[in-house]
Amino acid sequence: MTEEPPLRAELAQLGGPRLLVVVLLGALVNAATFAGITFLAPVVTGTAGLGELWISVALVLFGVGSFIGVTVAGRLSDQRPDLVLTTGGPLLLIGWPALAVLADRPVALLVLVFLQGALSFAVGSTLITRILYEAAGAPTMAGSYATAALNIGAAVGPLIAATTLTTAVGDLGPLWVSGLLIAVGLLIAVPLRTVVMAGRGSEVLR
Repeated sequence: MTEEPPLRAELAQLGGPRLLVVVLLGALVNAATFAGITFLAPVVTGTAGLGELWISVALVLFGVGSFIGVTVAGRLSDQRPDLVLTTGGPLLLIGWPALAVLADRPVALLVLVFLQGALSFAVGSTLITRILYEAAGAPTMAGSYATAALNIGAAVGPLIAATTLTTAVGDLGPLWVSGLLIAVGLLIAVPLRTVVMAGRGSEVLR
């Protein structure tokens, strides 16, 4: 029977460069997701000029997209995280600003909401997988590291987005914030690609 590492040893895993990078990226992607989706209602009823019923439709589309994204990523993130992240990351960067620009066109808005849901959760769930792999030396704490990254993102993203509502961009501000957060994530991820994509047993930055 293998003895589990003591708590101090598990907490020490957070000092690992690879783990810190993927935790930060997970927080940024989730911050972008919640920055945009939290303030979607006024975009639907204001910018797109749709009735209140369409808020629920948009959220359902986002949810269906999220389910599809997690399902697809679940088949790929274990063995091919590079495919999910190098494809999904740039598409997210394009998608959030596109949503802001095309928000006054109802069909484009709804399609993009669906796609952003799929991409956000595909990329986000893949980063969760990376966190769990990198925290393999902390078997009782690994899940909490992933949860902390997601919760931090879910809290910080809307806070940042809210500051834009009284600016010139108004209701579209949160969508631009989402794009900015993804851009920051890519600026971190691209030069550290070998760190983010490293599989189990890789010794990059160990």
